[in-house]
Amino acid sequence: MASVIQYYEGIGSVVLIGNYSPRQCGIATFTTDLVEALSAEAPGINCWAVAMNDKPEGYAYPEKVRFEINQKKLTDYSVASEFLNISQIDIVCVQHEYGIFGGPAGSHLLKLLGELRMPVVTTLHTVLKDPTPEYREVMQRLSHLSDKLVVMSQKASDFLKDIYAVPEDKIAFIHHGIPDTPFMDPNFYKDQFDLEGKNVLLTFGLLSPTKGIENVLYALPSVIKKHPDLTYIILGATHPNILKAHGDEYRISLQQLVHKLNISDHVIFQNRFVELKELCEFLGTADIYITPYLEEAQITSGTLAYAMGTGKAVISTPYWYATEMLAQGRGRIVPFKDHDAMAEQIIDLLDNDVTRHTIRKKAYTFCRDAIWKEVSRRYLEIFSEVKLNRSRNPRPRYLYIDQVKSITKFELPEMKLDHLKTLTDNTGILQHATYTIPNRFQGYCTDDNARALMVAAMGRKYLLRDSMYFNSLSSHYLSFLLYAFNVEKGRFRNFMNYSREWIDEVGSEDSHGRSLWGLGKAVDFLDNPGQLALSTTLFSQALKATEDFISPRAIAFTLVGIHAYLYKFSGDSEVRRMREILADRLFNQFKNNTTKNWPWLENTLSYANGKLPHALLLSGQWMQHSDMIDMGLRSLKWLLSIQTEDGHFVPIGSNGWYVKGAFRARFDQQPIEANAMIEACVEAFNVTREKTWIDNAVMCFNWFLGHNDLNMPLYDPMTGGCRDGLMADGINQNEGAESTLAWLLSLMTLQKLYADEILKQPSSQPSGAMA
Repeated sequence: MASVIQYYEGIGSVVLIGNYSPRQCGIATFTTDLVEALSAEAPGINCWAVAMNDKPEGYAYPEKVRFEINQKKLTDYSVASEFLNISQIDIVCVQHEYGIFGGPAGSHLLKLLGELRMPVVTTLHTVLKDPTPEYREVMQRLSHLSDKLVVMSQKASDFLKDIYAVPEDKIAFIHHGIPDTPFMDPNFYKDQFDLEGKNVLLTFGLLSPTKGIENVLYALPSVIKKHPDLTYIILGATHPNILKAHGDEYRISLQQLVHKLNISDHVIFQNRFVELKELCEFLGTADIYITPYLEEAQITSGTLAYAMGTGKAVISTPYWYATEMLAQGRGRIVPFKDHDAMAEQIIDLLDNDVTRHTIRKKAYTFCRDAIWKEVSRRYLEIFSEVKLNRSRNPRPRYLYIDQVKSITKFELPEMKLDHLKTLTDNTGILQHATYTIPNRFQGYCTDDNARALMVAAMGRKYLLRDSMYFNSLSSHYLSFLLYAFNVEKGRFRNFMNYSREWIDEVGSEDSHGRSLWGLGKAVDFLDNPGQLALSTTLFSQALKATEDFISPRAIAFTLVGIHAYLYKFSGDSEVRRMREILADRLFNQFKNNTTKNWPWLENTLSYANGKLPHALLLSGQWMQHSDMIDMGLRSLKWLLSIQTEDGHFVPIGSNGWYVKGAFRARFDQQPIEANAMIEACVEAFNVTREKTWIDNAVMCFNWFLGHNDLNMPLYDPMTGGCRDGLMADGINQNEGAESTLAWLLSLMTLQKLYADEILKQPSSQPSGAMA
């Protein structure tokens, strides 16, 4: 015991961050087991967990979980870091998998780690061989912010060094932990499962199409001819994420295949998530364990480690972890999707008891270093090492919080969707509300359904907690746009009464442009194949009409949509051609009317003004026309200068607008103006990287929250909606679709910026404070 105490002396508390049981996933099981193992091995250490939640209500966690983070709520990460710092934790150990953290490529985690004062040890459950730029960036920043990276395979270590340039001395290898079970005869447990006298094959784990179980099923008829006493157990519930997105489609397809192959008497489906004791009993019955995964890109596998640790003869496809673990005769490898080779190996192992038992012993012996007792000791050694190293070599803290808070100066309000839900019925989103009650007399418009599609598509990508709801809304609003499109005229209708009767056959150019804007964003953000196909098709059909458009706002809306579309399909030559035509037209309108004191394309400032320089900035940036960028920045600066007073945003009033040479209208001030300016300022920041643009975007955003002429908030935190305008005598208390969607889009824009900037913060710029 003395040696154990020696390597964790000075460590009083360790906190693990990751998913946690009873959440059903591999990371949750691993985190729970590691917490319990550390607590058992070092009872003097206060070891507990911070749990990541994929739903707002969380789970019924045990006492070991003392803090919870909503994975998509950025503010929770900041609060968690503050809580851990206040708690004076000695070591934080992160269980890292990109998908369990919010932000692009899970980048929200970087904010939390950048604010911590204590050493961080990060266990990597995924290391990508061919990462996209944002995934590469997250991994490299994660390396900077971690004192040690733990991997569970040599392949992962090689990837970190060769692909991510991680120094070798920052990487530590520790086996995937497994329970300590005796080496037993498989027949010991078979009677309790009514499997006496059977040869048992087993696959377990959360079910998903990547498991490749169909290839084992195709192999069984050949095996059964030779070994008619065979039973194949498929153990595990369908993965919760697969269940949400596709239901039990994969399991049903497997069951249908079993029926088709006439092997129903030889296959048992156990559709449930089993606890460790029962899992070990199922493993105990197996003569052969099979992992028939379809792709090589799996850097670790808890199910394989468990099977080897219980002394199973394993047959596997050659994914990375299996190739490494089953080397030197510890198992058999068969090619991907080769059910004939699978059948051949199963038959060979069942025919040759001596060979099978030799493989079992090699696997069991190899995995003795992977039992949780040994794994926890190795983690404790690393914890002690990094703590000692930090005390001798204090490093500057990476104060992401100071850098990122400069973007917003405050914590953004949480997204609330109640009023969006209230305004949406089974046709689409209703235009207007009387106070907070939907006004059915005014019906619907395509304008608002296009805006609503943007909210749904953006929410679907960035707000995972409501992803299925946003998925449903996206289909809803897309359906409205599909119905609104007049195929004969190639144009969108705009106004529909509550009886679902169109009031116009052709809407305005502006409404058509907004529809293309919404569809372009849908193409960019949606990953549902049906939604993406419809968005792409409808966008292409509707774009043709814009070649003759004159309205500058219609052109601007279309250009913003085009750039979103090209972000997904950059090689579409026809869309690129239309971008050039429309961008040149908008630019020429500016050049032909701009004067020194009036850098604008019209003699009147009216509505959605910010969208015009926004379109120029996007076009100039991607078409490499610096003169367009200059014009966009100049006109946007001018808009800000005439719409800023005493440090707050004063949008052009809709009661008269602002005619050149005349007095500008002060009221009524509309939410759409703040939204257009926010999005334009954010794009100006993206182009110039000048922080003043963020300050301006925040100033415009604060207009919603009460930093305006009347010091009255338009955002309604009770409903999540937005009031319709600021009037001379007070607030317009109606909360219609345009206003509410302008608020939601503004909030999403800053939330996305906040997340993106965490990812972009240079990790080589630490603050002067010492950790």
